[in-house]
Amino acid sequence: MENLYPHPNPLNGNGNGHLPFQLVPIPLMQTPEAPDDEWDLRQLLAVLRRRVVVIAGVAIAVGSVVAASTLTQTPKYEGKFRILVESVTAEAELAELTSNLRRTSNLDYETQIQVLQSPELMGPIVAQLQTQYPTISYGSLLKDLSILRLKDTKILEVRYQNSDPQMIQFVLQQLAQSYLRYSLDERQTNLRQGMQFVEEQLPELRRRVDQLQEQLQAFRQQYDFIAPENRAQQLTSQKSALAQKRLDLNQELAVTQSRLEQLEQETGRIAILKSAAIYQQIVSEIRDLEAKIAEESTRFTDENLAMQVLQEQRENLIPVLSDEAQRVLVLETAAAQTALQTLAARSQTLAQAEAQLSQQVQQLPALVRQYTDLQRELQVATDSLNRFLATRENLQIEEAQTEIPWQLIQAPVQPQQPISPNIPRGLLLGAAAGVLLGIATALLIEKLDNVFHSPTELKEKTKLPLLGVVPFHKQLQEVQKRSPFEKMADFLSRDIPEFIPSPQSPPNAYGGSSFLESFRSLHANIRFLGSDAPVRSLTISSALPGDGKSTIAIQLAQAAAAMGQRVLLVDADLRRPQIHHRLGLSNLRGLSNLISTRLPLRQVIQAVPASGDLFAITAGQIPPDPTKLLSSRKMQHLVERVQKVFDLVIYDTPPLVGLADASLLAAHMDGIILVVGLGKTDCSALMQALDRLKVAQTPVLGTVVNGLKQSAAADSYGYNYYYYRDKENPIHAANRANNGAVANGDPI
Repeated sequence: MENLYPHPNPLNGNGNGHLPFQLVPIPLMQTPEAPDDEWDLRQLLAVLRRRVVVIAGVAIAVGSVVAASTLTQTPKYEGKFRILVESVTAEAELAELTSNLRRTSNLDYETQIQVLQSPELMGPIVAQLQTQYPTISYGSLLKDLSILRLKDTKILEVRYQNSDPQMIQFVLQQLAQSYLRYSLDERQTNLRQGMQFVEEQLPELRRRVDQLQEQLQAFRQQYDFIAPENRAQQLTSQKSALAQKRLDLNQELAVTQSRLEQLEQETGRIAILKSAAIYQQIVSEIRDLEAKIAEESTRFTDENLAMQVLQEQRENLIPVLSDEAQRVLVLETAAAQTALQTLAARSQTLAQAEAQLSQQVQQLPALVRQYTDLQRELQVATDSLNRFLATRENLQIEEAQTEIPWQLIQAPVQPQQPISPNIPRGLLLGAAAGVLLGIATALLIEKLDNVFHSPTELKEKTKLPLLGVVPFHKQLQEVQKRSPFEKMADFLSRDIPEFIPSPQSPPNAYGGSSFLESFRSLHANIRFLGSDAPVRSLTISSALPGDGKSTIAIQLAQAAAAMGQRVLLVDADLRRPQIHHRLGLSNLRGLSNLISTRLPLRQVIQAVPASGDLFAITAGQIPPDPTKLLSSRKMQHLVERVQKVFDLVIYDTPPLVGLADASLLAAHMDGIILVVGLGKTDCSALMQALDRLKVAQTPVLGTVVNGLKQSAAADSYGYNYYYYRDKENPIHAANRANNGAVANGDPI
């Protein structure tokens, strides 16, 4: 966002010291945005540059200690050997059977390492080592000895450290031999125990196999059970046969029952009689006799003897026919009933057979399970017996062999190069540790240091416009440290140009024109603050004493006067006045006298020598209550009066923290400018002062950074352009520098 601000044109000056203005668009205090990570890196580099002495000191101290320790350390050597503790071709079944007695592929390496380091195993080894090295002991040996497993391999690595390479080789050789002997003894012991265990288990396994075989034989004999599949097929066939028989029997029963029912009916009896041969023969004879009777009746009468004989024969055959019919029916009924009883008996027998077969079918799963369990137990017992028999043979073969179970795959040798101290690495680590510790110390000091170190920090903390940055000059610092008596001597000798620079000072005064250019730029920025009405009166103060507010007030007044303005510098610090000392003016009568008496204003205003239109009002006699004088109506009337006469009135006031003078005085002016000394002003004190001004509703025009060193300038938006030599017109140079700084976010 752009505002219109008055821009001075030095070519159009008038006789009364006022410069006409032209409206030029200038952005107000815009700061270029930068990524957060870039700012963090820049701030870190700034901290490191500020604390380079601390970092270097700590780094040198730590590096020296580490170097001395490294160079004076006794060289230490290390030797090693490796042992293969498990055979890579071991049989898994053998290891599984003897896992509680012998080494297995799942060896507990941690336990094995503890055993190898135990006093019982190391005691004889230490005694043998003491024959050549009497000073060695179990504790000293164990201190420098380390046994570890190489990752997930079956290899143990034994390391030993000492300052004597020959001793290392001797100790490792004795350890290797002792460990191999231990493994051999352990192996032989395990083999003997394994053989004993197998011999104890074999009789029980044989007895178990025999017992299971007898149980399986008795089961087969009891249930006629050869195999589950055969038994199932047999029962299925029997069930199918019984079902067919049941079907046939039911058919016969139906036929027999039908015959009985027919015998009870007339039609049925007639049908039976028709099939009876004797009955039909008698019927045939009766029919023949009736035919003859009918034939003879045509010739003879009933009383005829032939007719009577024929009739008598017929009558005799009728009872016979009836008896025959009765006999046939009785025989058929008896036969049907007998057949029915027979079929019923067969049905009952068949039902019993079916019930037995159903019972066998229901028992079949249980029988199959029993048979399978017996078979499985027998198989397990047989397999166990076979494995134990094979194990006994393997153990017998291993017992007959003399090979060592552990193998030395890397023999111990005498070390040639020490492992410590590693001088290059030690020095490098010492230097790195020193630098890191120095950086940490610097960051800690920076964290505890509650002052501003760069204009960027000030802007981010206060959120106020940065109106100007004044570079640090050692000569001016020495002048400010002079005692009051030395300053009085300077005043009496009027040797002012020696320590008070002015716009007419040579370009190289206080390190060149950069010091004066900073105040010209400050004055230009103050004029740019108001577009409607220019700033006519302002207060210059600071949070705490020693921030350079009086120096800023004097130099700003000189710069404004050099740029053609009538300037009045008022020393409103009625507690520790500095203006008369710095400018070499008389302080017999000043502001306190003007307010407390009826002294005319013209008797108090003094012209500053060699400063053009610069006038000053010194503090005068120090009153008992400065706050009362500065808050009086007479003081307010004075402010309004001088503001009408001069183009710019600058008031040098006491610090804000703990005193109300500056805030009371600034309330009647266009605003207040806070001077912040880099490396001096406490952050909390400045924020306290800003809070106080906010409560009093005092307008704060901005801040001025005082004492910017070249290193701090390089860390903040390129402030190192202060240190150039500009031989152009001072006003043009100030305006160009100000415009460029404002465009870059730096009002310098």
